[in-house]
Amino acid sequence: MSVEQREGPETGEQPPLLDFPLSRRGDVLPRECAWLREKAPVARVRTLTGDPAWLVSSYALARQVLEDERFSLKDTARAGVPRQYALTIPPEVVDNMGNINSAGLRTAVMKALNPRRKGLRDRLRATAGELIDRLVAEGAPADLRAGFADPFSAALHCQVLGVPFEDWRRLMSGLDVAFMTAREPFADSALNWYKDVGYFAEQLNVQLALPAEERTGLLGRFAGLKEADPESAHLTDDMFATVAVSLFGAGAVSTSAFLVLAVLALLQKPELVGYLRGHPERMGRAVDELLRWNLSVGDGLPRIALADVQVGEVLVKEGELVLVLLEGANFDPEAFENPDELDLARESSRANLAFGAGRHFCPASALGRAHAEIALEVLVERLSGLRLAVPAENLVWRTGFIKRLPERLPVAW
Repeated sequence: MSVEQREGPETGEQPPLLDFPLSRRGDVLPRECAWLREKAPVARVRTLTGDPAWLVSSYALARQVLEDERFSLKDTARAGVPRQYALTIPPEVVDNMGNINSAGLRTAVMKALNPRRKGLRDRLRATAGELIDRLVAEGAPADLRAGFADPFSAALHCQVLGVPFEDWRRLMSGLDVAFMTAREPFADSALNWYKDVGYFAEQLNVQLALPAEERTGLLGRFAGLKEADPESAHLTDDMFATVAVSLFGAGAVSTSAFLVLAVLALLQKPELVGYLRGHPERMGRAVDELLRWNLSVGDGLPRIALADVQVGEVLVKEGELVLVLLEGANFDPEAFENPDELDLARESSRANLAFGAGRHFCPASALGRAHAEIALEVLVERLSGLRLAVPAENLVWRTGFIKRLPERLPVAW
């Protein structure tokens, strides 16, 4: 059934629910977005689990939902609430930043996520160069996702957390299960999660065994807290490890998916690669525009209403599920002039919602921007002839995953 047909017959009969998510492709804006913003900016949809939800697609209403604390992220893990997909990580992890605040760990986390830490950018640039060297040595065509985006994202987070980069493959493979979007729960999703909790608990003990001056990353900071801070005495190794595995998972999968889709967008408009090469000082602004343009978040940002709240023309009732459609909000012409144009020189007084908004604005946003800037700088400098090695329509897009992501991104240079 087409979107136009969903308005229902003239008899007043209710139209059928729109199935959500809309699309798994990350290189084409879903055609429903413009229709939803114009006709139904708060639309009734049916999620993967079969539950009803409200889909919010305009910029103004999306900000309202994200900034209003009557819409809760934590409560999306509560038993009996409508869901967008089955939980594949333990419920206590869903509002992990809230757990960090309550445990008094936020200062340690924010220091670890600071992109201005001494030497971080230099180490990241060196890592990016080494990965490019390896790709060049192996020859084109090469899979830029497996050979660059995934290991570069893992390298950042291994360094931030204080674990060996040599373990990146096993950590990234766990995310393939942790971030599945399944209709029904499956037993081994918990086994997958706690395997990585066990790994980070072991690495915490490695840090504890080191002299204080040799400890690194967030786990090194946690080791110091564990020894010196009486307020942290009640925290178990598993609780520290849960914070670490949550940050690795959310961070590594998000930065890699963004980078893959940013490169794909640039390679489909080769003149933009030339623009970046000629204007390296504009990289920060370009990354911000690529964040607005990016379609990696494929399932909407979920919230549960804690009270009856008016959103546009709809009264959202307590206990109902609300999904914020980022590709609706970030392409809203009421917020961004000519939103369908990828303009790397764009100047806008409005912030895009790629990192969310309100209480759950991503705490690693500055780190994520630095990661993308360094990656794109090195790619543009080192691979001047970078291009897609296959037709874009032949890319295979992953299904059943929290991110829109091609399984491979074959490139040549």
